[in-house]
Amino acid sequence: MSAEAMAGHGYATAGRGERLRRPLRFGAVALLGVLVLLALLPLDPTGNDLGARFAGPSLEHPLGTDQLGRDLLARLAVGARISVGFTLLALALCALTGTLLGVLAGWAGRVVGQVFQRTIDVLVAVPAVLVGLVVVAASGGAPGLWSLLIAILVAGWTPFARLTYQLVVRERNREYVEGAVAIGARPARIAFRHVLPNLTRPLVSHLCLRFANILLTVAGLSFLGLGPQPPTPEWGAMLAEGRQFLFNAPQLVLLPAAAVVGTALLVTALGRALERRWTGPSGQY
Repeated sequence: MSAEAMAGHGYATAGRGERLRRPLRFGAVALLGVLVLLALLPLDPTGNDLGARFAGPSLEHPLGTDQLGRDLLARLAVGARISVGFTLLALALCALTGTLLGVLAGWAGRVVGQVFQRTIDVLVAVPAVLVGLVVVAASGGAPGLWSLLIAILVAGWTPFARLTYQLVVRERNREYVEGAVAIGARPARIAFRHVLPNLTRPLVSHLCLRFANILLTVAGLSFLGLGPQPPTPEWGAMLAEGRQFLFNAPQLVLLPAAAVVGTALLVTALGRALERRWTGPSGQY
């Protein structure tokens, strides 16, 4: 195949990929708008009507009702505030902790870096569910948002720390760092004033990619009873409540499951799009 034909094939493939990615980016932006809208609506997720149990979709209840006659749309909407809002909070704390420790380890030298990487390897092997059980047991057996936040923070900072460490080690050999060292800049100033701003793009794209993992972890731990307790309408807790009615009222499981999976997929697509946009053909930031 000639070079011209290969180039034409590459452009055609890139064009098809762009046409496929465009709806995903639009979907991610639309999802963000829907979540903001739902956060502003005055909805009551706990009001029940036992005379309207398992009611189908109607003008009053667009998605129907659950086993207690509660409006499913209101519960999903308020659940979005809790699930997505809590995921964003946990993600921000994990990113802040992991980035800070990664920068410090990457600037501390080879020995500290090796110890840091081995520690990360050990912590990554510990599943978040096990951490959640330990945290709940240590808190006196009282599951809730605080226990869930601690469990996710303990298990979730390691990917950010590993990525930041690798990026900092790479950046240390750049000319601008050597120039800052030559003029006598302090290590802390070089690390946080010069190196860290250059890591913004890979860290932001990684942030979007980790969103799905933390959202699924939140939903999974809540499903196991380690998160918010009923009647709090968190998506994972709604799955746990609805599973006993799976065959009689499958929407009680399918709707929160679709909310979790759809949100995770769209935010991941946004992260992939940012990663491709910022890396370019070379694959390097």
